[in-house]
Amino acid sequence: MHNFQLKTPVAFLIFKRTESTERVFEAIRQAKPPKLLVIADGPRTDRPGEADKCAATRAIIDRVDWDCEVLKNYSDVNMGMKKREASGFDWIFKTVEEAIILEDDTLPHPTFFRYCEELLDYYRDDERIMLISGNNFQFGRKRTEHSYYFSRYPHTWGWASWRRAWQHYDIEMKLWPKIRDGEWLKFILGEPKTVKFWFKQFQETYQEKISTWDYQWILACWINNGLSIVPNVNLITNLGFGSEATNTKDSTSPLSNIPTQEMCFPLQHPSFIIRHAQADDFTQKTHYQYQPNILLRAVNKSIRILNKMTK
Repeated sequence: MHNFQLKTPVAFLIFKRTESTERVFEAIRQAKPPKLLVIADGPRTDRPGEADKCAATRAIIDRVDWDCEVLKNYSDVNMGMKKREASGFDWIFKTVEEAIILEDDTLPHPTFFRYCEELLDYYRDDERIMLISGNNFQFGRKRTEHSYYFSRYPHTWGWASWRRAWQHYDIEMKLWPKIRDGEWLKFILGEPKTVKFWFKQFQETYQEKISTWDYQWILACWINNGLSIVPNVNLITNLGFGSEATNTKDSTSPLSNIPTQEMCFPLQHPSFIIRHAQADDFTQKTHYQYQPNILLRAVNKSIRILNKMTK
């Protein structure tokens, strides 16, 4: 681990949360990327004190004390999460061919950076792979003997990707009406409840009833038959659950503060590229459709597994 020297650019999205930004910045500082691309949204004019919080958060970036080219994409006005993040990612992939991406509330395990870098290299020219995720939402279930498995779900609390994949992103979802009216979701997803769930999410995002950037990314991955890579251990803790958050306000959520584990090297690569349907089914039920009873059982099982390990 000590010999590893990160060569991949890191992108960092910040806003106004100084405490979590400091923690993630420190993790980036330990990894010492040669290039840091920072995206910041501007303060909302109707929120007293927010301008000061944004300024204090941006000041953290000025503490870069390693050999690093810092590129800043700061907005003076508040663009909102959807436009700020999507335009930020556009800028990242116009600027560099590939990047490791963290937000101000996604705290990575130190091994996350090497895991991303090695897989960015390994799958660089494999169009089937759209994204490398740092998240594992299987709550202690080991889905594979390898270091990672393949999924249809592009989790983005700490991730990495390439310009070649991001070029498929479309914030306006221009292809959605064709997918919707041709009932293509049935062919992509199969299971009727899952089809119904994603139909609603995509339709409401398309109508701008849901203001987000990431459902568009999921759709882009699916209509290009893309897969994401999910680590066999969780490499990211989400610090962002709570009242300050935009989407993750429930601080008691089982998805909040999932502990991280170390990724072992050398990476054990699977010998075939087939998505893990069982793991995806579990993710759909617990993470997206959020069936609390299934999730609670999952969490209790993972606690028992962790207790056994620590004993």
